[in-house]
Amino acid sequence: MRKKIVAGNWKMNTDYAEGISLFSEIVNIVRDEKKGDQIAIICAPFIHLNSLSKLGGDVVKIGAQNCHQKESGAFTGEISAKMIKSVGCEYVIVGHSERRQYFAESDALLADKTNIALANQLTPIFCIGETLDERNNGNFFEILKGQLENGLFHLSPEDFAKVVIAYEPVWAIGTGLTATAEQAQEVHEFIRAEVAGKFGEAAAEETSILYGGSCTPKNAPELFAQKDIDGGLIGGASLKSRDFADIIKTFNS
Repeated sequence: MRKKIVAGNWKMNTDYAEGISLFSEIVNIVRDEKKGDQIAIICAPFIHLNSLSKLGGDVVKIGAQNCHQKESGAFTGEISAKMIKSVGCEYVIVGHSERRQYFAESDALLADKTNIALANQLTPIFCIGETLDERNNGNFFEILKGQLENGLFHLSPEDFAKVVIAYEPVWAIGTGLTATAEQAQEVHEFIRAEVAGKFGEAAAEETSILYGGSCTPKNAPELFAQKDIDGGLIGGASLKSRDFADIIKTFNS
């Protein structure tokens, strides 16, 4: 049975005190409302990770938003997967659209980051997605297939089974445009079929695929009702404790 996951991505938001306060609110709400088979994750800025892992890691898991592709070395300003693991993290986002766009992260680089995350017992939340031009040009399935093949399909079946995939329609993030539930389901179904073609039907049925395109309490029920959508990678709504908890509660209805 696929895991139902709601992962919040705070991005570059909250100072230390704000992060502690927000996370405490989320833990207190989610503790009462999350069912046992659901997984809630907060991917916070690096300054928060050590503290948050001690505040409620049994209720809300902790993840990082990025890691370096090397184990260690002279990489000023970078954070390694080993460091992230050492402060209690269980997850790390790999290949978020903002990392691809603003920091020119390639599929090959993201494959290396996936490898190092897995080597350090971190679960990668591996993001793929198309831009508005790519969707309008009609070649977005080709783009998504390439991101999967180049970033993930080098893995052994055993390692691939440890990965969570997140589909981010880049054109629906912060643009005012919204992917319909049908559009999202179409892509999630495509991703699952690609996984089946590479690793087999059983592996595809066990892979959690999250939706990451401006998911809110309002649209979560329709999105999560789709047969191939297993949860969400939540941006802005994860900065509001009640909104984040309400998205998690969607699985209860």
